[in-house]
Amino acid sequence: MMFNPMMWRRALTLLAERQLSTIPKIPTLYSFLQPSLFLLKKTPPSSPQLPVSTPKTLTQDQINEIESNLSSSLNSNNTEEAWKSFKTLTNNSTSPSKSLTNSLITHLASLNDIHNLKRAFASLVFLLEKNSHLIEFETIEMLLNSMKYADAAAPAFALIEAMFKNRFFPPLGVWGPVLVEITRKNGCFSAFLRIFNESCRIALDEKLDFMKPDLASCNAALEGCCFALASIADAENVVEKMSILGVRPDESTFSFLAYLYALKGLEGKIVELENLMAGLKLSNKSAFISNLIGGYVDSGNLESVSATILRHLKGGGKEGLDFSDETYCKVVKGFLQHGGVKDLASLIIEAQNLEPSSVMVDNSIGHGIVNACVNLGSLDKAHSVLDEMNAQGGSVGLGVYVSILKAYCKENRTAEAAQLISEINNVGLRLDASIYDSLIEASMSTQDFQAAFSLFRDMRDSINTDLKGSYLTIMTGLTENHRPELMAAFLDEVVDDPRVEVNTHDWNSIIHAFCKVGRLEDARRTFRRMTFLQFVPNDQTYLSLINGYTTAEKYFSVLMLWNEVKRKVSTDCDKGIKFDNNLVDAFLYALVKGGFFDAVMQVVEKCQEMKVFVDKWRYKQAFMETHKKLRVAKLRRRNVRKMEALIAFKNWAGLNT
Repeated sequence: MMFNPMMWRRALTLLAERQLSTIPKIPTLYSFLQPSLFLLKKTPPSSPQLPVSTPKTLTQDQINEIESNLSSSLNSNNTEEAWKSFKTLTNNSTSPSKSLTNSLITHLASLNDIHNLKRAFASLVFLLEKNSHLIEFETIEMLLNSMKYADAAAPAFALIEAMFKNRFFPPLGVWGPVLVEITRKNGCFSAFLRIFNESCRIALDEKLDFMKPDLASCNAALEGCCFALASIADAENVVEKMSILGVRPDESTFSFLAYLYALKGLEGKIVELENLMAGLKLSNKSAFISNLIGGYVDSGNLESVSATILRHLKGGGKEGLDFSDETYCKVVKGFLQHGGVKDLASLIIEAQNLEPSSVMVDNSIGHGIVNACVNLGSLDKAHSVLDEMNAQGGSVGLGVYVSILKAYCKENRTAEAAQLISEINNVGLRLDASIYDSLIEASMSTQDFQAAFSLFRDMRDSINTDLKGSYLTIMTGLTENHRPELMAAFLDEVVDDPRVEVNTHDWNSIIHAFCKVGRLEDARRTFRRMTFLQFVPNDQTYLSLINGYTTAEKYFSVLMLWNEVKRKVSTDCDKGIKFDNNLVDAFLYALVKGGFFDAVMQVVEKCQEMKVFVDKWRYKQAFMETHKKLRVAKLRRRNVRKMEALIAFKNWAGLNT
């Protein structure tokens, strides 16, 4: 359907165009410029001007020299010298060339300090009054953007007013979009509305289409009328101008009007808006409904809030309503201020009855309302809504539970979360894995390990899903908190579950943790359990055990490990235990300290066979610390084999020289 401006005008019975003389003026230029090099004359007030001194007649050579100095100063970023040159010219009724003039203003605007921004502003206003033909549109756009970043709203509006006053009309595309941004950022809708009205007048009276406000500008003006001013007359004046100028409204246009009409209780106008949206084939009504609800909330009309939500749910399609968090928070605030928990619970129950079964949990009305309670810091209110729903005999949807559970996760209230999960399971609802994962992570962060185990068991028993993520969360947390006994018990519980991927690394973590705290018997028991279940130990497994035994000076146990390892070592870790420098060093040091020189030489031979480099100095030191008084003669009488091993070691280590 083609847009018909007359239909747009008639449908809303708009008022005739009028001047908005009641809109307050923005702060004066004078307040913006003080303190400044550009002082305004106090009587009468006027636009900012450059300081005036007694004019001197400059020769053309002098003008050329000053312009040359201005140009070189800008090129070298010498702002003060450039400014001095500019003042010299303007104080003598002369202006620089067009390119130099615009270069100076853009340079001043780009410096990101308020002093030079004032200079740029006053220079541009001065030129508007004296030599507007020198001004380039890009310079105006640049200055306005600098004002936007500096939060200088008042001078931005003053600049546009000065342009209009001096009949300097850049296309709206130069200044309109940035002025809309400034308006929304600073909330100065009244000032924008005045500029908007004047721009409309110029476009019509001067027949300048390029001055005609676009849709974004019209919507910004309308937004101010509806939200900031709450004025029906002003809003309809904007709509009238849109119709006259042929600006087609969009969803935002209607949503702003919806807020205002709901705020004022104009139900007939709201119906007209909906009919007109249908006629213009504007099908996305999310913003419209949200603003409609916002207007009802702000007017305290909670019955209309509930009625609007339920009415649109009936025709909302398969996915329900798509409200923002802001809308839900507004609804909750309104009900808690003017109504109560009982009314919120009733609304959720009625909404659940209308929502399609296919609606996602996070898109349900119940989830949105309860989640808003949580976001507003009212978790207890959220639970009160849940209790009230149960008291009213309504079925509680999963969306309501999920919001509260997530909040418990965030606040680490794991005991309450576990209790709520039991309630959920009792009513036959099923949580997804992500909720369980979040709760388990929260439990581990507070070191509530039993709650984490309980949650893991609930997840394992209630849903068929991959358990790797939660398994790793628990194992990592237990490792970081040095709880190997819990790691071992947990691993035993899950090792046969195909949804958990247990590997040698997990067993190594437990063994390493036991060895680190000196619980060697538990480490040995875990090692035996690991091999019984046919998990293959690797170099890290043996390295942890060797270090644990060495710290406890249980060198014989290291010898037993060597007897096991020497049959399995390989340079290829895929074919056997990787015989690298770390494992070699651990074995040699422990066996030397223990006096098992026959085994020491077996390790040395294996190193030579597999071309593993060995630094002998460390083992010389270990021998001297432990066996300095050991004599070969004594060994010869007691054990010839040990004597031969000792001699071989001393020869290898260079201790016989």
